[in-house]
Amino acid sequence: MKKYFNPAKLLWPEITARPLFDASGLFDKVSAILDEIRSDGEVALRKYTALFDGVLPDEWQVRREDFLNAGIELSQSLKKSIEIAAGNIWKFHEKQLPQTIKTEICSGVVCWQKPVPVETVGLYIPGGTAPLFSTVLMLAIPAQLAGCREIILCTPPTQKGTVHPAVLYAAQIAGVTRVFKIGGIQAIGAMAYGIITPKADKIFGPGNQYVTAAKQLVSLSQTAIDMPAGPSEVAVMADETAVPAFVAADLLSQAEHGADSQVMLILKSTSGLLEIEKELENQLKNLPRKEMAIKALENSKIVIFDNEKEMIELVNEYAPEHLIISMSNYAEVKDKIFNAGSVFLGNFTPESAGDYASGTNHTLPTNGWARSFSGVNIDSFFKKITFQEITAEGLKNLGSTIEIMAEAEQLAAHKNAVSVRLKH
Repeated sequence: MKKYFNPAKLLWPEITARPLFDASGLFDKVSAILDEIRSDGEVALRKYTALFDGVLPDEWQVRREDFLNAGIELSQSLKKSIEIAAGNIWKFHEKQLPQTIKTEICSGVVCWQKPVPVETVGLYIPGGTAPLFSTVLMLAIPAQLAGCREIILCTPPTQKGTVHPAVLYAAQIAGVTRVFKIGGIQAIGAMAYGIITPKADKIFGPGNQYVTAAKQLVSLSQTAIDMPAGPSEVAVMADETAVPAFVAADLLSQAEHGADSQVMLILKSTSGLLEIEKELENQLKNLPRKEMAIKALENSKIVIFDNEKEMIELVNEYAPEHLIISMSNYAEVKDKIFNAGSVFLGNFTPESAGDYASGTNHTLPTNGWARSFSGVNIDSFFKKITFQEITAEGLKNLGSTIEIMAEAEQLAAHKNAVSVRLKH
């Protein structure tokens, strides 16, 4: 990890920059594949599934009996853990359900906003090196709470043409209605265009750079998406009260996601730096995903400041997906954080808790998008429609205001829509 000691602000753009990987031609390649899927339908889906996944399932949709029997292949402890996590995620998101509140603007004029669930949502769950069944819970549970009519899920097939049983078990618990064995660009295309799956009104879920590009492209004209997203990242703020072993473990928990992940350690003074580096070295030795973590650490940074003010400013500039504040005065520091996806407070709050079972959602904005985007929450699964009802008395009260404004904008028909009613 590259180190910076009290860096001048002109270096901050370099410090907060994410890893750059060659993406030349990425959008052109993805766009061409999406165009082929749109024009050739299932033929293109079969072509690219065989090409990219090296397998072609006998049937796209997981059979109902396989869906319902997934738990047989799992240990009781894992099933229990999934159920506990699901209950906590439900409890947290249930409190976010929006209410319909009517407002009387003036006598005879009543307005309100009604939350209406997105009808069909498509969830993308990556396969790759690990079955992300936790993401199924994070996306499907708020969709179920919102009342989405159909919750479809796409995930890459295994080499046996099946879906990992933990993904299916989580889907069953979380209210997914249908599961499809398809991944990558082709899964996004299938849900966006309604090929083999119902057409999704909104697509959710993480993925590699190809999936992310596909989501962004279909969002231009076909279907909405949850948010821009990229490789996972964490920033850890630490002072002399932080436990070095905890800090190292938190950094590695994100580094093991992949070579394009990034971690950042922001220290108040050099106190504890040597111990943290020693812990990183020791813990890294025992990680099954050691090689991925090492590559991620090569893209990562340690920044040491003498004062807390600059620590906070750098974090807000970086806008991390995850932020851990391992400082004695974390209760004060947290109120000065404006740009972060999800914040974890104190020595005993690991980021892993939010990834799995504390209840908050782990689908979060990355790559600095936390400056303007929230993570997935119950609102992500609603659209809101405004209503208004005006009586004759109400139009008398408001009519002249509308007429004057419409006339000033030289929109005579707008004015007349009020005038004819007032005359009546």
